[in-house]
Amino acid sequence: MPVQRRFINFGIGATALCLLVGGAVLADHDTTDTQAGKGATQRAPEQDRTTAIGAYLDYGPQGVQRMAELSRWLGGTELRVGHSYLPGDLWENIEGRPGFLAAWAAWRKADEDRMFVLNTPMLERNEERVSDDEVRGLLRAGAYGQFDEHFRRLAERLVLLGVPDTVIVLGWEMNGTTYTHRCGPDPVAWKAYWNRIVTAMRSVPGQEFRFDFAPSRGRDAVPWTECYPGDDVVDIIGMDSYDQPPARTFDEQVNEPYGLQKQVDFAAEHGKPISFPEWGLFRNGDNPEYMRRMLEWIERHKPVYQTITDYCPHGVWQCADNPHSSQVFREMLSGLPDATTPPAPDADPSGTPTAPKPDKPTPTVPAPDVNEPGWCVTLPLSDWFGQWLSDRELCVRD
Repeated sequence: MPVQRRFINFGIGATALCLLVGGAVLADHDTTDTQAGKGATQRAPEQDRTTAIGAYLDYGPQGVQRMAELSRWLGGTELRVGHSYLPGDLWENIEGRPGFLAAWAAWRKADEDRMFVLNTPMLERNEERVSDDEVRGLLRAGAYGQFDEHFRRLAERLVLLGVPDTVIVLGWEMNGTTYTHRCGPDPVAWKAYWNRIVTAMRSVPGQEFRFDFAPSRGRDAVPWTECYPGDDVVDIIGMDSYDQPPARTFDEQVNEPYGLQKQVDFAAEHGKPISFPEWGLFRNGDNPEYMRRMLEWIERHKPVYQTITDYCPHGVWQCADNPHSSQVFREMLSGLPDATTPPAPDADPSGTPTAPKPDKPTPTVPAPDVNEPGWCVTLPLSDWFGQWLSDRELCVRD
């Protein structure tokens, strides 16, 4: 049987290293007070807030690399938001394997003004079309605390990696039918389960997480207001909004039941800022009018952050199918005139979803190298101990 790479399961010596590193991370974090780590209740006045701009470009390290490339295409516009998704296939992946998160953690820590946004599934088998009856049972089990430990582990890993101020987009698009973590089969249990998760993650020392409640625009399977779990466990009220029917025009997207205006009004009623974790083109094709109106809406209402979904059919940089919308996006965010069709990246993003919304495939953990014995993980020692100690790859053989 070939030897496979495993994720961290330290022995005695490595445990000591882990404790040493963890203490260094926490000590360093305690001396830093960044704006990104402050709670959403500490809001700046409406006119003083600026929206952090980003894009979803890939789940892993290629997404980090493409942040700089997209910024150059935008004439140097600063991209302050890095956005990724945890795999929803297995609990061990929802817990946030360190190798999966390390590149994003390093990107976030390189500049105190940056923000890391992490979509986090509430249940495993999240895209396996689990029946309503089974979803109902899983939500009730979660509400009774059966899955608390998975989210404590995730919180501990984020703190250890030095990103305790991560924005957690928990159970996104819960008002739909796609995900196992959907709300419709039992809204009461769903809300209780959300509360359990937030409580478990906030129990971890050093955390400064913000929790983003982000339904899809419109009513979908259930009104998203019926899923709202309470002001004490929500920091941001987001919305995933794509250019698609039943709304035929942008005005209809604003005014439809549970649409963009409802998000603004509901957030104001609850004293919360808004966000747009996912938005972009879709069934209405290359639509520069939508692109212009959506960016104007974002500028007017000043969400905490916005991250366009940049892959086909939604995107404007990695998707050459939308040249007119691409030009509008580039001109409005960079001020560069006569924008041209964006060049395609050198290679397709690994794991980039290709299916239409809302069927976003689960991110995958890289396959192990069967020819390499044991397992390895790179420790960013230079971040923790200073320039006198370079990064090291820790390996353990079977």
